[in-house]
Amino acid sequence: MSFFKKIFSKEKKETLDKGLEKSKENFFGKLSKAVAGKSKVDDEVLDDLEEVLVTSDVGVKTTIKIIDRIEERVARDKYLGTSELDKILREEIAGLLSETGSGEATDFVVPSKKPYVIMVVGVNGVGKTTTIGKLAYQFKKQGKKVVLGAGDTFRAAAIDQLQIWADRVGVPIVKQKMGSDPASVAFDTVQSAIKQDADVVIIDTAGRLHNKVNLMNELSKVKRVMQKVVDNVPDEVLLVLDGSTGQNAFEQAKQFTAATEVTSLAVTKLDGTAKGGVVIGISDQFQIPVKYIGVGEGIEDLQVFNKNEFVDSFFKKSI
Repeated sequence: MSFFKKIFSKEKKETLDKGLEKSKENFFGKLSKAVAGKSKVDDEVLDDLEEVLVTSDVGVKTTIKIIDRIEERVARDKYLGTSELDKILREEIAGLLSETGSGEATDFVVPSKKPYVIMVVGVNGVGKTTTIGKLAYQFKKQGKKVVLGAGDTFRAAAIDQLQIWADRVGVPIVKQKMGSDPASVAFDTVQSAIKQDADVVIIDTAGRLHNKVNLMNELSKVKRVMQKVVDNVPDEVLLVLDGSTGQNAFEQAKQFTAATEVTSLAVTKLDGTAKGGVVIGISDQFQIPVKYIGVGEGIEDLQVFNKNEFVDSFFKKSI
């Protein structure tokens, strides 16, 4: 039994396998056509493989990197059969993810530092608030005290939605009325967390990208004001991306990484799309580790990203 099968439950593995089914079928359908009738990995096969990776939303830059590495192996091994291509791709993709620090964790854990402050960013509609709620649930399940901050004061619906998640999970929420200063909400949240001796603070932020300069200024202000309560927070800036948007997720990552220092990624909605390759490309291109992936609508369907688990599910042939 491989190592990752020892540390991940059967139920979680089945959920991941099912969640990546569309991406896997899309990828292998194209890969099978690319190598049909071929026995050797040659220039033609590599050209076709390049097209398969790009159209599977791995991204051009990451695709070129993967192809270059396979070309090096072909040159070194002289003869490489197409039957070995799955194995080679597994190894190269897992290697790329390792280089970004993705997929090393095995469970929802936070450092012992209290309070551990997570600022969550991302455009509206990517599943940001839902991700916050599911994270709060996972941390609470581990016995952690969690406080939520409704920092997206731009939309009343965002505050209401986070309140629903707080009630559902059974954790306190700090909020103000719509239109309030997000930095003020963040300040109050961290202050409240300290008074309650909370372990984890998760702060929502506005999801608009109409003006990158305004976004940068707002996020910077939120950080500065929180640091009046606790030095060097937030401890983590988690960018939530909708995996089903494919290449648009790359653009969102580009915008947010320009606006603030993103330290980790959560890629949601992978269960409803054939664009799972976006996980590989975004992590590699921006050199930011993927920390969580969403593979279903259930409260348990936000999973800690593990590269071995992901690659195994992505390459598992359908029976």
